[in-house]
Amino acid sequence: MNVLILGSGGREHTLAWKISQSPEVQKLYIAPGNAGTGLKWTNVAIGVNDFEKIKRFALQHDIRMIIAGPEEPLVNGIYDYFSSDSAVSHIAVIGPSKAGAQLEGSKDFAKTFMQRHNIPTAAYRSFGRDEADAAGLFLRTKKPPYVLKADGLAAGKGVVICNTIEEAEKELKDLLLNGRFGKASEKVVIEEFLQGTEISVFVITDGKNWKLLPEAKDYKRIGEGDTGPNTGGMGSVSPVPFAGEDFMKKVADRIITPTINGLKAENITYRGFVFFGLMNVNGDPYVIEYNVRLGDPETESVLPRIKSDLIPVLKSLEEGTLSSQVIETDSRTAATVVLVSAGYPGDYPKGLEITGLEKPEESIVFHAGTATRDNDGSIVTSGGRVLAVTSLAGTMAEALEKSYRSAEKIEYLGKTYRKDIGFDILK
Repeated sequence: MNVLILGSGGREHTLAWKISQSPEVQKLYIAPGNAGTGLKWTNVAIGVNDFEKIKRFALQHDIRMIIAGPEEPLVNGIYDYFSSDSAVSHIAVIGPSKAGAQLEGSKDFAKTFMQRHNIPTAAYRSFGRDEADAAGLFLRTKKPPYVLKADGLAAGKGVVICNTIEEAEKELKDLLLNGRFGKASEKVVIEEFLQGTEISVFVITDGKNWKLLPEAKDYKRIGEGDTGPNTGGMGSVSPVPFAGEDFMKKVADRIITPTINGLKAENITYRGFVFFGLMNVNGDPYVIEYNVRLGDPETESVLPRIKSDLIPVLKSLEEGTLSSQVIETDSRTAATVVLVSAGYPGDYPKGLEITGLEKPEESIVFHAGTATRDNDGSIVTSGGRVLAVTSLAGTMAEALEKSYRSAEKIEYLGKTYRKDIGFDILK
């Protein structure tokens, strides 16, 4: 079968790497892809939200499966677009319907969904632009730190944590009244701060049944010791030591099962991945957020630990036979270190040549923000997060050592990476 992956980051390169291992895959296309995906498979110059062009390409190239990497095409309804058109309804789109994608597309929808189905999450209230005064008064009833979330998609930058009321009031005004994220911040969720350790849990579901994938922990802040502004992710590790049998049973019973049952009860079509961003609060899991696709850079640690062929699993979603699938997991630890551009997550240069990509022999190098220069074919930086270096080993310390050795062999001007990924777990 021919497969099309939508997206251009490290997650999509990792998906391509994993999907291409299936003997069922004949041709693999990535739209728009990056320099790394272009080295082994075929990049297609189509944007992830250009559904009409995606449809034409799918028909021309006999695509039988489309895997949406990022959240935007899912929130914009690519599943519904294909399933409602008889010309392309035979093509399996991996991801939820537009209604299901609201779990990520609207923080307010996600919180009310959790309330309806008794899923543990932080206490909250939502406020629209015309309720700015009420939002300010509500803030005053809370204790620091203050958590403010833009309701809609904000490229992973829509959550602000403030330590003082003055800072929180300033951020609230910037989000709600000044429209920092445009339409995404026309509504703001103010919620209770949960003290604990974060963990990313992933499942795949056909809307009735679900299968657990390896869990991961990612590191969002730019600076070592979890300091500085949030990024799209500076690294990840899998498995997570505290995610033992007892904790994961609580996750399954209190969060995963009620979520899948809730989708079914509300007649929401959902055939794809669910990401549960959780907080472990004294041994009890709480949902911080849902994502309706695989996370990045967690994917770079999670997929290398899956030994099974993913294509039969993905095909089973449409057939409703997921319950008969077995997903085998590698017992080793995967550790991913993300190399970023100098200045990220603020302004950063692009077009800087990358050398030494062939040198790492004990790691897998996944491309994220890379491009191929037209005049000489050299690989250059094109984004904030440039590369993700993943290694597998018997222990987390060994896996991290491998990734750091490999990271040192790759060069580009301003190369930046955290040297303490996994520090909190290793302690």
